[in-house]
Amino acid sequence: MAARAPATSKQHLQLGADEVVLAKLGYKQEFRREFTPLEVSGLAFSYTGVLPGIASVLFYAIPNGGPVAMVWGWAIAGPFIMCIGLAMAELASAAPTSGGLYYWTYSLASPRCRNFLSWIVGYSNTIQTITGVASVNWACAIQIAAAISIATDQAYVTTNEQLYGIYAALVLSHAVLVSLGTKVLARLQRLYTFVNLCLCFIIIIALPIATPREYRNSASFALGNFTNLAGWPSGFAFILSFMAPLYSIGGYDASVHMSEEASNAATAIPWAIISSIAVSVVLGWGINVSLAFCMGTNLESILNGPIGQPMAQILYTSLGQRGALALWCLIISTLYIVASNSLLVGSRQTFAFSRDGALPFSRYLYRINSYTQTPVNTVWFDAVFVLVIGLLAFVSTEAINAVFTIGITASYVSYITPITTRFAFKNDFKPGPFYLGKLATIAVSSMVFMIFVFFFPSTPQTTAQEMNYTVVVLGGYMALAISWYYCPVYGGVHWFNGPVANFAPSMKGGSRDENSVSKKEQQDAELSVSVVDV
Repeated sequence: MAARAPATSKQHLQLGADEVVLAKLGYKQEFRREFTPLEVSGLAFSYTGVLPGIASVLFYAIPNGGPVAMVWGWAIAGPFIMCIGLAMAELASAAPTSGGLYYWTYSLASPRCRNFLSWIVGYSNTIQTITGVASVNWACAIQIAAAISIATDQAYVTTNEQLYGIYAALVLSHAVLVSLGTKVLARLQRLYTFVNLCLCFIIIIALPIATPREYRNSASFALGNFTNLAGWPSGFAFILSFMAPLYSIGGYDASVHMSEEASNAATAIPWAIISSIAVSVVLGWGINVSLAFCMGTNLESILNGPIGQPMAQILYTSLGQRGALALWCLIISTLYIVASNSLLVGSRQTFAFSRDGALPFSRYLYRINSYTQTPVNTVWFDAVFVLVIGLLAFVSTEAINAVFTIGITASYVSYITPITTRFAFKNDFKPGPFYLGKLATIAVSSMVFMIFVFFFPSTPQTTAQEMNYTVVVLGGYMALAISWYYCPVYGGVHWFNGPVANFAPSMKGGSRDENSVSKKEQQDAELSVSVVDV
């Protein structure tokens, strides 16, 4: 780890267990650790937002296999998602810091390439979190438009300009909310978790009871009907339907970026990752089974219905106007929660990356508000970036939909790299409580495969407007990141040395000057992630 003049607190000799862990990683404690283990698990689960996630991307599953894709596609994707989560938990248990993935990459990679790899992972992770905020807010705007359509008995059609107005209002409201103090944000997770759990059980239990008989499907249809409306070969169409579970249960690193605000982080963060995935896989499968039994058999009418959202159309036919509107408003509220937590997590990643000087304007972004003790500058920086991304809606529907797949592909780039460096380079990594061994190979292989799959368009017959713009937008962003790294004179290759230590912990059995830096911090070639006992 590179070092700069450390800004240590006068109380550095009386650090708590979590502060000692962070100090060993080279950072001073700047946030208030208000998140309990239960609340950080709640944040991870609420960030996943399994029900609103399904509602947002059901249009990926229905045309690519229908009920079989919804039910069995989810069941098949679940174990692979868990493997990715276990790999993340293993690294998080060893080095719980907000920088997370790019920090781990630098720590485990060869000195010859770790600066570059850390840079790429940091920028991939940053665009992942920002596009995640954009995709959730855009989905929320569409669902609000669907609610308006339901309320007006499908007579009102929202324009792109109105959708963007709703989108902008949502983003700005989240920026205000996430600018609050850590204690408020931590306590809100209890409410967020309760609302999400209740709504999941409402769909699983109440929807089958309320659905009229003519829309109830037999078990053979709900569990065995394969309908291919996309035009791809059936096998490949089924693989494309994995977009639904992979998006709905994404963001495995959410709790990682909250490491410096969580108590007992070395244990709480890994458990948050694993528990949120496990609960989301089980509840999500139950929701998909419920929908498959209650959606009727006319899948084309669900996809092309006047409401414009497949799940809203299913609720409308099953519950009627009032029931569907009431339940849809609850789904919108949970999606609002997901978007709020997405901006919260994204702002912490941006803060960590700017703390290490990697982002433009880092000197202005790396600041903690003296009143709220939160990084307000990075919150609003991310919000502005999200507003700009939303302008893709005026290009085409496919362009703005690419934001959904960018979030997954960019996240996989940032997940694959630290997991791979753990095995590809010689290092003295010492695992924490979560040890995988060779299971990490499954996680990496599945992510590499799905990255290429998600570059394909939704149908084989496509036009310039209908193409999948994921590779264009993500490729353009990463090209800019690499160009910025290798830029003559000003590029990161000339000054970026990975994570920057801003804390000089005391030596055991003695004391040292606060302005000194340990020999270990100065010897970058010997840097490695080690297990922390708390």
